[in-house]
Amino acid sequence: MDNPALDVRSKNRRFYDEEVAEMIHFGFPDYESRIAVGIAGEGSDCFGYDDAISRDHDFGTGVCLWITSEDMEEYGGRLYSEYNALVAEKERAYYTERLKERRGVMTIHDFYSNILRINCHTDTCEMSERQWLSLDHSCLATAVNGEVFRDDLGEFTAFRNLLLGYYPERVWRIRIAEKMHEYSASLQVNYARCMSREDYVAAEICKVRGLEAAMELFYLLKRTYPPYYKWTFRALKGLDDKDGFTSHIAELAETPCNKEAWEDMKYKPNRLNYKDRIVSLSEDIGFDLTEMLKESGFISHMNPYLEADIKKILEAT
Repeated sequence: MDNPALDVRSKNRRFYDEEVAEMIHFGFPDYESRIAVGIAGEGSDCFGYDDAISRDHDFGTGVCLWITSEDMEEYGGRLYSEYNALVAEKERAYYTERLKERRGVMTIHDFYSNILRINCHTDTCEMSERQWLSLDHSCLATAVNGEVFRDDLGEFTAFRNLLLGYYPERVWRIRIAEKMHEYSASLQVNYARCMSREDYVAAEICKVRGLEAAMELFYLLKRTYPPYYKWTFRALKGLDDKDGFTSHIAELAETPCNKEAWEDMKYKPNRLNYKDRIVSLSEDIGFDLTEMLKESGFISHMNPYLEADIKKILEAT
């Protein structure tokens, strides 16, 4: 099998086409056009990343049935029972209790609210700036992944499209500025300070935080939500059409802190210690991101020290 994730998705699509759709059509004819169906949300299979390793938990046959809160009160309980009975009839469905939380019948409001951890106004399809600013990037990716098979009513898809439209301009700039600061503070400033103090644990933390901030900033500039952290680099490889940034990130992750490079080295904030490969990589990544900022029209020059341009990024907010 070349791609187990594709097999899982096609299996669940067949389950909908051959069994769930029929159950809805004959069991709920008056509500058929009000029931949205698809596969989205939590789970590596929703991102297309499912493999043999990830099948050790929360793996099995199932789809999501999204209905309004009013419809849940009217017929949701019966739909829930009939859907679960349908799954129970299947051999090797692997429908665990955890998977029941991720698949099956749920309200549109609860699906988005539980993933984003805010009270989503799915009926009016709107979000405040405060709500946008409170959201985690990976939760947004989880909310819009997967595939919608049917949505005649359109309420589920309307809110999905709101999220897919990406951050509002002001929020986007604030998020970019936040990650620029995180990258500079952790990897371009504090890493050197920690190495000079021989605090190697703190230096490793600086490296990891800088690496995370760099990847999140790349996603922001590509106007794409990064998935859950364990899939961030995998998705990045598919997003980086030039491959240079990805190569620098991979090398940074694999490069250990070089203690010898800091022996007898007096710390000077304005002098970079290029004997440590991590320092030179931090500048390379800074140049990669600066080039993207320039291409996006945020800046007109090249300065790998990202902190220096934060004010300019925020000017339009």
